[in-house]
This record gives sequence, structure tokens and C-alpha cells, in this order.
Amino acid sequence: MIANHDACRFCQNPLEHSFCDLGLTPLSNSYLSKDELEKGEMFYPLHAYVCSHCYLVQVKQYELPQNIFSDYAYFSSYSDSWLKHCQFYALKMIDRWKLDSSKQVIEIASNDGYLLQYFKERAIPVLGIEPAANVAKVAEEKCIPTLVEFFSTRLAQQLREKNVQADLLIGNNVLAHVPDLNGFVQGMKILLKAGGVITMEFPHLLQLILSNQFDTIYHEHFSYFSLLCAKKIFKAQGLKIFDVEELSTHGGSLRIYAGHEEDREKPVSEKVVAILERERQMQFEDLDGYLSFSLGVQQLKSDLVRFFLNCKKQGKKIIGYGAPAKGNTLLNFCGIRSEFLEFTVDKSPHKQGHFLPGTHIPIFSVDAIAKNKPDYLFILPWNLKEEIMEQMGFIREWGGQFVVPIPKLEILK
Repeated sequence: MIANHDACRFCQNPLEHSFCDLGLTPLSNSYLSKDELEKGEMFYPLHAYVCSHCYLVQVKQYELPQNIFSDYAYFSSYSDSWLKHCQFYALKMIDRWKLDSSKQVIEIASNDGYLLQYFKERAIPVLGIEPAANVAKVAEEKCIPTLVEFFSTRLAQQLREKNVQADLLIGNNVLAHVPDLNGFVQGMKILLKAGGVITMEFPHLLQLILSNQFDTIYHEHFSYFSLLCAKKIFKAQGLKIFDVEELSTHGGSLRIYAGHEEDREKPVSEKVVAILERERQMQFEDLDGYLSFSLGVQQLKSDLVRFFLNCKKQGKKIIGYGAPAKGNTLLNFCGIRSEFLEFTVDKSPHKQGHFLPGTHIPIFSVDAIAKNKPDYLFILPWNLKEEIMEQMGFIREWGGQFVVPIPKLEILK
């Protein structure tokens, strides 16, 4: 356990303004074995605050990253749509930045090699940096060289001293997982070659607010970014965001492109200017743009609880699909346990046979759906609903329907 810090992790301003209070929950990726069900679980306050100085939305840190990410249950390669997204990205970067065997691609939080494999196929040198040894092992089995370490300024300096620097430095959905934002971005500055490019993807705070995505708040996500705030954080370390793309992944993400501040060959694009202006119009430089979010969250909680209670009264069977971290936030906050959601299923064998943290809902293989013929399939990774509804379309044979909880409760045939 570490001390609870009450200051903004970017600017050190006191954290006093609530963005969303989701009560007490366990760590969202702390899946339980059967033996662990009889032991006590640690629950921590899941309360997001907004800094009144830099407007970074963040949760306080209650656990060391080493205790969260060193043995991790999330493997990126179990989503077909995510793999397609990554393959398309790799081909786009190879073409845009003229990457070949003379260039170096480095990914921070490279997981199981889900992305670097597409650069390796083109004979482009790659290096992964991944703190979870169990996940990094899978990447190594794909012949993707991987350092089992947390990224830091120290590691960046060590690599630079060995003449290892990145022409393309990648970080997909990692920035939110970083408690030391300033040190992390400083490390990227060190590791990036002159003229090199950083790309990072992260869920866009604007979409989180507009679409009521409260379940993307969990302890492993320390921070939630607008482009305005990301620009400040990068600028403080001598990096400039010169381009940006809006993506559909994870309910609406940004892919930012950054380079050295002194790199004059990368002018700031109109897309950056346009998104910054849209965020200003949403009052992202004013506390008023943040403080009403929790009202919609409470309404959605009421709708979800009412749905489960009505199904219980009617004798309807509900089975979950997926065991994502976001689902654990949603279920714990709404008090949905196995008396309402009998079990959930997941494609990942690393989660099957375990139980969801807090709610203790069992996780089975996808085969359990056809055997149990639920009335409703409750899609916890709602950001993948199209992929899941296509793959699970056979539930319509017995009149089964899909339930999507975000941005509002929907029942889909």
C-alpha cells in the first residue's frame, strides 16, 4: 500500500473538485481464483477528481504499478477488430514515415506483441517494453524482442547510451496507466531520435463525458485526457503534438502525433487546432465543464439496476459477455452480482475459470452461451458490440437479445 496523494500528478495543484465518485471497488484486473474467494479483498475509493489548474481528470493512487501490472490478465490479441485496427495502423505508419529495415520501432506497453508483429513482418526492427512478464513471454514466443520492465527515464537513458532510439515510438492505451506522467513523457523525449515521431492512443475525455462512459474509470487508469491537457503535459517536456486523429476504438479515442519541440519539419495541423477549439467550447478550461458529469452516471445506474430487478422478477436469464476491467467498474458500482448475472464468458483462457473481483461472478468459456440459452446477453465490453453481436448472432435462434449498457441502456435484437 502506498500513501494517498492529494495533489495533481502533473502540476501538483491540490485535488479538491469531484468529477465522479464510484464508491469502493477492488482493482479491476484483480481476477480471483476459486481458492481466493474465501480470502479478504482490498477495496479502494474509486473517486475521480479534476484539477482546477490544469484540468487533468485523475484518480488517486492507492497501489504501486508493480502490484497492478507485473502479472496482468489482459492480452491484446483476443479481439479481432483490435488486431485489424493495429494492422491498418502499422501499414499506415510504414507508408507515412517511410519505415524500412534501417529504422527502429519501439512500443511501450507492448503487451503480447499484438502490434509489433505487423512491423516485424516487414523486416522493420522492433523492440517491445512490457512490465508484465506473463504477457511479455507470449511476445517473445512470437520472436518479438521484449524488455520486461516498466518504462522510465532511467530505462530510456540506458537504451540511448546503447544507441537504441526510436524513429517511431508507440504507446497504445498506456498513458492512462502512468502515475508519474512527467517522468514518463520525459523518458519518451530521451528515447526519441531527432526527427522521430511518437504516436499515442488514449480514450478521449470528451467522448467519456458525452457518452456517459463512467465504466472506463478504474484504479489502473490513473488519468483521463483531453487534447488540451495532453498538449500541456507534452509541452512541459519539450515535445509538441503536431497532428491528431479521432478513432472509434474504446468508445472514442485520440491518436496523437508528437515530435521534438525543435523539429521544424512537423507543423501543427488544422485537426489539432479544431479539436482544441471544440474542447474549449465544451468548457474544458473551466470547472463547469466537468462537474455535472456524475448526474448522468447516477441516472444510468438507476436504469441498469431497474432492468436487472425486472428480469429477476420475470425469471429471465441474463449472462454476461466479456470480463473487461470496465465491466468490473460497472458491476461493482451498480451492485450487480451473481444473483442477477449468473456468469460471464470470455474468449481469453487466461480469465476463464476465474471470478470477477468484488462481485465474484464466475468466468466461463464462450461455449457456455449455447448450452445455457440466455434471454439476454449483457455486453460488458460495449466498445466491441458490433464484433460481439456478429459472432454471437446465434442467440437469436431462441429469441435471445443483446443488452448494451453504455452510453445508455439498450436492448438490441
